[in-house]
Amino acid sequence: MHASIIWLARLGIDQGLFSLKEALGARLRLGEDVDLLDYAQYFLDSHIVPEDKIELLERIAGLAQAKGQIGPPVEDPFATRGTGTVSPVPMPSAEPARSGSRPATPSPVHSASPLPVATANPFAAPAGAAARLDDFPFDRVGALSDAELDAALRNLLKACAREGVSDLHLSAGARPFIRKQRAIQRIYDQPLSAEEALRLNTALLAPHQRELFLDLKDLDFALALDATNRYRVNLMFHKNGAAGSYRMVAAKVPKLDDLGLRNLEAVRKLLSYHNGLILVTGPVGAGKTTTLAALVAELNEKRHDHIITVEDPIEVVQTAIGCNVTQREVGPHTKSFAAALKGALREDPDVIIIGELRDLETIEMAISASETGHLVIGTMHTSDASTTLNRLLDVFPPAQQTQIRASVAESLRGVVCQRLLPAVGGGLVMACEILIGNPAVSALIREGKMAGLRNVLETGQRDGMCLMESVVFQLYTDKKITAATARENISNRVLKARIT
Repeated sequence: MHASIIWLARLGIDQGLFSLKEALGARLRLGEDVDLLDYAQYFLDSHIVPEDKIELLERIAGLAQAKGQIGPPVEDPFATRGTGTVSPVPMPSAEPARSGSRPATPSPVHSASPLPVATANPFAAPAGAAARLDDFPFDRVGALSDAELDAALRNLLKACAREGVSDLHLSAGARPFIRKQRAIQRIYDQPLSAEEALRLNTALLAPHQRELFLDLKDLDFALALDATNRYRVNLMFHKNGAAGSYRMVAAKVPKLDDLGLRNLEAVRKLLSYHNGLILVTGPVGAGKTTTLAALVAELNEKRHDHIITVEDPIEVVQTAIGCNVTQREVGPHTKSFAAALKGALREDPDVIIIGELRDLETIEMAISASETGHLVIGTMHTSDASTTLNRLLDVFPPAQQTQIRASVAESLRGVVCQRLLPAVGGGLVMACEILIGNPAVSALIREGKMAGLRNVLETGQRDGMCLMESVVFQLYTDKKITAATARENISNRVLKARIT
């Protein structure tokens, strides 16, 4: 094992980033030939090192590489498994010194590029300038070393985030492209070969992740390059080879006030309940994850509760403020949404956040939890409130329909359905439908008369409700969207006739 790995283990243990047992576990899992980057990345992918310690891990990795060029530490932590302890080694720190002590002088090593250090960065911009999307060397993917490709891909992802890109796609047999403001833009003129696509999409994987991807042919994970650059990644194989979709995650936890939701006070009232079911719905790319994160952030600031989230994967990291926030990821932390939800009921939660209500068992347990004193918030891929409730209820067999309708009628607090529409002059604007679980809605659910929900939405403005088509038409009259966009999102013939 390279001396830099031993140094990283030694310094990481000294700084409390991980335990000796965890360092040994990483070594056993990754093997003797693992490089520094993969060893450090393991602690991020396994969520051993928390989000707020990523910068410290990067500084330690840079120091470990520098020290490793000289030789291993005198006391090898991997050789101390009998005692389980090592003597700490002083490490220069960029952190302010505690009161009563002299500030430490930062070591020049800390200014070095920590993860990874390549001899030449093929995606490097001129001094003082940031790398651009069109700088990436797609024509030389096969000639780059692993370290060079890793560094180039990291900078490409950061460039995407800087330029407001929502998704990056690298797929075999297709030209690399991005999605920006819902529109597709190609960033290279030649299709990627199967070999290039596989190499690009596995360049940032730890050895165990690569093995898992090649075995299962699918992989979902959250990628954290640093404290401000996070991505949700999906890798898969198709007829031409490997493909990867990289979704940019907001660097800051979003605020409810910044989302563009209608009737914001009605949404905040939903969050004031201490039990019941709230659904956030919309098609793919409608911003459900952002809204869900904003709801959690609002609860975190305004309440003093225990929040448990179950996500696939964890995208927006929530730091505890007023609440204790426990975030779990399907895969590394739990086998499924249903398994996590079953466990959550024994973990003393006040609020349970479910990343997706997708199967009978998960939906049934979510409804049960909402009836037993928990506030449950979940997402579904549906386009309006009526479709949402039909989808929620229709997963149950006929013999359970009467019982489950009564349960949902009693526990439903509200449904927020949303879409992101192209705005006049560029960008996106949110259109949303809000259904509040009042007595009229409860009666319709209990009787199975979902067709009547439209009338309730139209007449329930006093309770904070709004109908999607009415909101879209209002965005058109406010000149926020074009007439063509309005027509595409309105089916009501009366409203359509008023669009000129």
